Amino acid sequence: MSKNFAATTFTDLSQIRNFCIIAHIDHGKSTLADRILQYSQVVAARDMRDQFLDNMDIERERGITIKAQNVRLPWVPRSGKHQGEEIVFQMIDTPGHVDFTYEVSRALEACEGAVLLVDAAQGIEAQTLANLYLAMENDLEIIPVLNKIDLPAADPDKFAEEISNIIGCTPDEVLRVSGKTGEGVEELLDRVAELVPPPSTDKPLDAPARAMIFDSVYDTYRGVVTYIRMIDGKLLPRQKVTMMSTGANHELLEVGIVSPTMQKCQGLGPGEVGYLITGVKNVRETKVGDTVTWANNGAETALKGYQEPKPMVYSGLFPISQADFPDLRDALEKLQLNDASLTFEPETSVALGFGFRCGFLGLLHMEITRDRLEREFDLDLISTAPSVTYRVVAEDGSEQVIHNPSDWPGGKLREVYEPIVKTTIIVPAEFVGTTMELCQSKRGQMGGMDYLSEDRVELRYTMPLGEIIFDFFDQLKSRTKGYASLNYEEAGEQMADLVKVDVLLNGEPVDAFSAIVHRDSALWYGNKMTKKLKELIPRQQFEVPIQAAIGSKVIARENIRAMRKDVLAKCYGGDISRKRKLLEKQKAGKKRMKNLGSVSVPQEAFVAALSTDEN
Repeated sequence: MSKNFAATTFTDLSQIRNFCIIAHIDHGKSTLADRILQYSQVVAARDMRDQFLDNMDIERERGITIKAQNVRLPWVPRSGKHQGEEIVFQMIDTPGHVDFTYEVSRALEACEGAVLLVDAAQGIEAQTLANLYLAMENDLEIIPVLNKIDLPAADPDKFAEEISNIIGCTPDEVLRVSGKTGEGVEELLDRVAELVPPPSTDKPLDAPARAMIFDSVYDTYRGVVTYIRMIDGKLLPRQKVTMMSTGANHELLEVGIVSPTMQKCQGLGPGEVGYLITGVKNVRETKVGDTVTWANNGAETALKGYQEPKPMVYSGLFPISQADFPDLRDALEKLQLNDASLTFEPETSVALGFGFRCGFLGLLHMEITRDRLEREFDLDLISTAPSVTYRVVAEDGSEQVIHNPSDWPGGKLREVYEPIVKTTIIVPAEFVGTTMELCQSKRGQMGGMDYLSEDRVELRYTMPLGEIIFDFFDQLKSRTKGYASLNYEEAGEQMADLVKVDVLLNGEPVDAFSAIVHRDSALWYGNKMTKKLKELIPRQQFEVPIQAAIGSKVIARENIRAMRKDVLAKCYGGDISRKRKLLEKQKAGKKRMKNLGSVSVPQEAFVAALSTDEN
């Protein structure tokens, strides 16, 4: 079945259904995708494995989806108005974590419908709502589905009522499935064929081609592989094409579909999703959101593309060996091709040498990116403590945007602005008090509170992003026994009393340990860093003071005691003045060594001090 299917091209628009699966993390998207692949018979039983579409080792180890994956499937509905017709599904499995929302937003642009998946044992979570609103903004057909109905703790009737109140349908319209056992999956696919509208175009088949690049990946042997959604016209192998934003011209060496492995085909027509290979090795010539058209007599107007992602968290990435700096630059360029939300620019640190200041959408995104760089490109990296972007107004009225604490201007500042976010927290009613207390301790301002049902509450707070990026989520989970869910989105900026805390070793500031914190938290940060470094830095021949300072004012101090040689060992008895003379001579030598010597900080100390993990 799949062989004939793969060769099919220029499918009639009325037969195509483009849809994606959206849900909160760990609500069973990948398991449901596995069952859909199994029932559509594009994967042989012997090749089937759990999390089939999750290709990366990190995704399998952590049990989360990081990359959206598209796959083309045949389906013949058993019921409904399209019963007996062959329908072509183009399904995209999306990530569920808030840090990968950009992947979800790009997937939604390539679809006409969305399967909204909710765990029948947990109900709607904060990220479910965020993804639902994204789908509604794109005017997609929403199909509500309760998953995991086979669990003993499942309460489908209660959560069907909850979903129906939010999206305005009746509880009977909420489908009930089990991705694990396969119950209800065929009915879901029939419902998708019936409700999701086919793609539409107002241009004839021979009109100039326009295709949207929604993803790409770098293959060592074949160059850049570009994933596209066709809007108008058709693309054939050996055609010359132009990337409209970069102006680069290429010849199409291969055109194909993903079903679920890459398969060549004779071409792609309107509404279809597939891939292009041009053999290009230069990653700068392909950009997610770009429009592909014919090189000769191509389209005049490009598609609107995607909104540029705005990094929320910044962190420095430095190679442990400076010889790896060019390899790190190449690795970041190739990874950016696959992860369009990653941004980076070169930076230099006195302590760590040459590296890159990278922008991420959140802490998990930062952690995954570093992990991928180390695994896929065999690099050893140090990442500095995460920070956010601040806007500083000096006394003379000049403005400066600060990504890095080392760029913080000296002298008196008129105003400092920090980014704020609107957070949505969904918690069981019994944990509302502890959750509100935590939000207020992080300088949060309450925006509202709603009961989704008698025992589940939605809290809305406006909070500084700098307070969220460290340990807020961990504390929230521990206070609510793991039941809380969090989502946040950008909400502008506010004025704040922020200061730069410098860490000085032997009187010399170490730029890698500097941080911008609220004045009320400065003492806590200073004490934490000085105590941490005292444990990590080995003892020297002389005493080393570790100080935390705001400007010239020292707010915390620890001393690393000197390694002492027993100069009195050879004095057994004798006059006390002889012993004093030897001690004074040693003291003078230590003082001179302290003035001339420098403190050597081992790389392990940087890694441990800058890691966000308290352990």
